[in-house]
Formats: sequence, structure tokens, C-alpha cells
Amino acid sequence: MAPSASAQGPGGAAAAASRAAAAREHVLAATRDYRVAPRLDYRTVAAVEGPLVILDDVKFPKYSEIVTVHLGDGSTREGQVLLLLLLLLLLLLLLLLLLDPPCSPSLEPPSQAGASALRKWKPRGVSADCVPLFCCCCCCCCSAAAAAAVAAPPLQPLVGSAFSSRFKESASPCCCCLAAALLLLLLLQVLEVKGRRAVVQVFEGTAGIDNRRCHAEFSGDVLKMGVSEELLGRAFDGSGRAVDRGPPVLAEDFLDLNGFPINPQCRVFPREMIQTGLSAIDVMNSIVRGQKIPLFSAAGLPHNEIGAQICRQASLVAGKDVKDHSQDNFAVVFGAMGVNVETARFFRRDFEENGSMERVCLFLNLANDPTIERIVTPRLALTAAEFLAFEKEMHVFVILTDMAAYADALREVSAAREEVPGRRGYPGYLYTDLSSIYERAGRVEGRGGSVTQFPILTMPNDDITHPVPDLTGYITEGQIFVDRALHNRQIYPPINVLPSLSRLMKSGIGHGMTRDDHPAVSDQLYANYAIGQDTRAMKAVVGEEALSADDMLYMEFTDKFERRFLQQGPYEGRDVFQSLDIAWELLRTFPEDMLKKIQQQLLAKYYPRTKYIQAQAADKRQPPQQQQ
Repeated sequence: MAPSASAQGPGGAAAAASRAAAAREHVLAATRDYRVAPRLDYRTVAAVEGPLVILDDVKFPKYSEIVTVHLGDGSTREGQVLLLLLLLLLLLLLLLLLLDPPCSPSLEPPSQAGASALRKWKPRGVSADCVPLFCCCCCCCCSAAAAAAVAAPPLQPLVGSAFSSRFKESASPCCCCLAAALLLLLLLQVLEVKGRRAVVQVFEGTAGIDNRRCHAEFSGDVLKMGVSEELLGRAFDGSGRAVDRGPPVLAEDFLDLNGFPINPQCRVFPREMIQTGLSAIDVMNSIVRGQKIPLFSAAGLPHNEIGAQICRQASLVAGKDVKDHSQDNFAVVFGAMGVNVETARFFRRDFEENGSMERVCLFLNLANDPTIERIVTPRLALTAAEFLAFEKEMHVFVILTDMAAYADALREVSAAREEVPGRRGYPGYLYTDLSSIYERAGRVEGRGGSVTQFPILTMPNDDITHPVPDLTGYITEGQIFVDRALHNRQIYPPINVLPSLSRLMKSGIGHGMTRDDHPAVSDQLYANYAIGQDTRAMKAVVGEEALSADDMLYMEFTDKFERRFLQQGPYEGRDVFQSLDIAWELLRTFPEDMLKKIQQQLLAKYYPRTKYIQAQAADKRQPPQQQQ
């Protein structure tokens, strides 16, 4: 039995206290993930350009590392490492040479010690350093090698046995590609570091920051967010701070805002429909779980009202799986960027008054908030959505408005960094940056939840060829188009179904999911409405007297379609079955032989009004499992 500390004397007590202090230090180090403490503090502010602060002589910075800037008046502001001014343009050449190294007699082959060291090194997963670095000049994504290049110390030409312990001690776990490249003499001479200057973007603005009284403290960690189920029913600002006067959120975990890439092999194809309560979307542009589909709108159109109505009414279509389709398993995450105070107040009041706030999580970035905050807001919303979907197995519907304000904030930061502009001044990496947001939607194999994205963006001058909607259409799986002509005719929601499209609609509708006549009815509505629009244009040229009887039928259908099917109240929620019934009422305007998109068995079942009522009553008498 070991003697007690008192029996060992003063020396034994001191040793026991030292061991206890060492144990406490180990626990604290493990709690902060073994990050450097105390933090590195720099008083090397070189310049302030817009929302950016440039620091000189920074040792071992990391991309997207969080930095605390201390002002002369004692206040603090947080920022993030945005760029490391190194020779990043040559990293693409580095990756190409690593994939296919040239066989040149001038390059000395590696020694056995260096080769064995490379073979023994095994990566332990992707760390936070492996965040893709975007460069508008090369338009490429350099992940592991780029992060290693900016995190490693100045490199020296090392060949063969020169793979020394000095490099092993300073290399990070992300340096597998760079360590292999050290054996190429020519490449190392090109990749030599030219400086240690870091560009930091400040979330709360750079007013009051100077190079005399201010200093920056590097945290050694990336921006993370505390997540838990308590996020539902709460309202936060664009930086994740609570603005509803509620208690702080008790976090279950802290997740990186940039998220983690989903292995394409682990993705599950989006299926099963999400019901929005709007007939124009549910019947003709159905949204399925895991899909990303934007709403294209313009200034002065009611896209905010449409987004709020979808938040109130969105639900899962009832089916055979009770747990998977229950309302308790559905949540909405709403992220607003660059909205005014009136719009933010409208969203909060609307959700609270209608009782839908308990399953909604709000992130509101106002127009007078810092520009950098708009870049963080959608990532906050998506991080919360990914936690609820993949950890709590909920079906999360994410609404982001306005993505045009996000792109403008990205353009402002790019101009402050003096990058080469692209179309209309937007950075060349706009497509890559938007895809880093949109591609976080989907379903993962082995997880019951899903993340469905519904971003809203306003098109300047109603121009659908603008870079933001143009690139968004390339990334996403369709679009919902809000039309100004319908809005001028007092039709709400003014959704034009002809330019609208949902590419994954077919996988979420039909027998066993909605109703067996859903695909055929949607196709027939599209065809008849398109012919009716052409007939309306022809009428303006030749007059109503020159129209045939069939043309008059299509004209009548078009007017009824807009007034009866498209138009509904802002608080009028229709399920998909009610919308299909209204569609059949409109299709009965035509004789059966003119409905060429619908199969005969469906016409025999749904076209006669009496037979349809009898079939509907028989379906209600059957158990839910037999309706499939």
C-alpha cells in the first residue's frame, strides 16, 4: 500500500501536488483539443483595407483561423484568416507533378530513409487545415497541399537523405503531398515562401483599428458553432448570437462552419416529397427531400411572403412510415442575409403568431450589419441543419434569402483584396463559393434525416442571365420562377410554372408517394397552359373573332388555371391531394380525347366526377397501409 502524501514529508506532498497540476493541465489541454495556449499575440498590423486587416511576420497561420483583434479602447473584435500571401498559383503545378512526377535525370532519387518515412506516414483523416483555398487567378481547389504549404515553415531545397528530423517536427498531419514533393529539387526551388503576411477579415468591421494601439491574438482554431436541439424555436443574428432574449444555448457539440464534404458514394438519391402547401410547387414543381432548388425573384415581388408561407406550411407527405413522416421529425432553418429591420420583424412576428416558431430556427443578418457577417450567416444555418439532420435524424428544410446579398458581400471582400474581377465585378471563384453552400444539401446513407435547400435570390432588373442566378442554376436541381406579370395581375403567389423546373420531381411523386395520377396531371397542365399562353398572344394579334373553338377552350382554361389553381391566400395551405382535385376540375374543361398526356386508365378513374367520388370514398375506408 502506497504511503500517503503526509507520510512522505514535504517533498512527497510537493511531488503529489505537481502530479495533480500536471493532470489538470492535461485535462485542460484535451478540452481545448491540444491547441496552443497562451495564444500567439502579434502587434504587426501593416494595413487596413475595407473589411480586411493585413498582418506581417505571422508564424504558422492557418487558413480560416479565428483571430481576436484588441483595439486601443479595450474592445475586441473577431476575424478570420482569409488569405496567406504565398506563391499559391504554383500549387496547381505541384498537384499535377505529384500525380505524374516527371522522369528527369537531373532529379536525384530519394534515399531509403526518406522513402520509408513517407511510406510509414498515414493520414488520420481530414483536419481543419484542409479547407479548400480558392484563388481567382487559377480557379482551382487546392486542399491538402495548399493548406500544408501555408502552414509549413519556409522550405529549403532538400534531396535524398536531407529529409531530416527538422522537417518532421515542423510538418503538420496535412503535409502528405508536400512531404512527397520535398524529394523534387526543381519544385522546391519554385515553392519557396516569400513572406509571412496574413490577411484577416474582421466580422464586425474595421473602424477604429490602427497599427499603433491594436494587436491581434491568433486562437489556433477555426470558426465553430455550438449546436443542439435547443436551436429550434430560437432567433440569432448573423454571427450566431441570440437576439430573442433567451438563455444561451447549451451546446452538445461544436462544429466547423465550413462543414465536411460528403463522400459521393455515401449519398442517397433524394426521394419522397416535401409538401409546401402551394399548388404551383406541390403539383408541378415538387420538391423532394435532399434537393436544392432556388426561388428566382426580383425587387418588389413577394418572395419574402412566399418564403414565410412555406415555413408555416411545409410538412412531409403522409405515407407508410409513421416516424419518418411525423411532424415532430420535421424542422425549418431560416437564414436571412442583408434584410432590413422591417423584414426581419415580419419574419419573427409571422412565425410567432402562427405557432410555427417551435420548429423554426432563425438566423437574421440585417442590412446595417457588417458585410463579412453575410458570408458567415448561410454557413451558420447549414451547420445547424446538418446537425439536426445527420445527428438527430430530422428532415430539415433550409430557406436562405437573399443569396444576391451574399454574392454582393463576396464581391465587396474580393474588391478589398484587389483580386482580378470576373463578370460584373464578381470574383472568379463565385461558382466555387456558391457550390460550397448549395452542395451541403442531401441525404447520407445510414442516417434517417435530410437537408433540403430552398435559397431565394433576387435578379437585378429581372435579368435571369445575371451571374448569380446563372451560376445558381448550374449548381442546383431546378428553379422556381416568380413572375412580375402575374404579380401585376394581383395573382398570389405569382409563380410562373413554364420557366420553372424541378429536376428531381419524378423521384418523389406517383404511386406509393403522392397519388398515381400526379405525373400525368402535371404534364397535362404544363401542355395546356403553354398552349393557352400562345393562344393569348395570338389573340392580341388577330383578335378574338379569329380564334377557333379549341382556342377558346384553351383561353378559358388559362384564365381558370391562374385564378383557381395558381392563386391562393397567404394563409391558405393546400395539401397535394386537394391541389390534384383542383387540377382535375380544370382539366374537365376539355373533352377526354384532348387530354393526350393522361393514360386511359387514369381518365377512366378520375375524369368522371361520380366515379372519382366513389373511388375516393373507397380509399378512405381502407387502412393507410393498403392505400399504397
